[in-house]
Amino acid sequence: MPLTPTLPLPKAILWDMDGTLIDQTAAIIRAYGDVIESMGGGIPDPEVIRRSLGGPMASTMALFIDDAGLDQAAKRFRIRFPEIMFDGLIVLAGGLELIESAHKAHIAQAILTNKHGDTARKVSEYVGFSKYIPICIGNSDTDWHKPQVELTRYVLEQINASAQGTCMIGDSPTDIETAHNAGLPCYCIATGAHSTAELFAAGAEAAFNNLVELKAAFGL
Repeated sequence: MPLTPTLPLPKAILWDMDGTLIDQTAAIIRAYGDVIESMGGGIPDPEVIRRSLGGPMASTMALFIDDAGLDQAAKRFRIRFPEIMFDGLIVLAGGLELIESAHKAHIAQAILTNKHGDTARKVSEYVGFSKYIPICIGNSDTDWHKPQVELTRYVLEQINASAQGTCMIGDSPTDIETAHNAGLPCYCIATGAHSTAELFAAGAEAAFNNLVELKAAFGL
């Protein structure tokens, strides 16, 4: 399926974070590995972790840790990850430029992520997203997580936006499901663990190699 050459300019954008705006994979995989090994789960396959990212932390942990240990694993992760979370952090090409352009075009924006909320906001401030996107909602900020429609509706309320005219930008099938559950189109980029072909197969309305291409498609 060919890449969509142009896209309508949205009234609002809901952004995923990991794999979409940033690449924090090295630190994330290292933190999972440290926790899983410390709990006797062996040495996890980094690729299995990478392909699982985008959903709740418990979903990834459950691939290696039994149900009885999941709460403890989550606590250990939330201690370990902040210690190393900026190591190797990459802001993906075109991300800050697209965010700034959307801000100048008076497009409402919010970050909607399954990353722990406090961590996500620290990252957003560290790399400069928060200058243009003050609303950043993550795991533990509400009782919901992606792809639950209640979370998406909550975030839309925070930026005074409706589903009509809003799009989601993400990199995974979880983002696509999140968008579609709320009646939003999902425009994807293949900078995470999934190719454009996989993203189209999962139902993305458009898929691009990177945010530079997506910015051009918006005409920004």
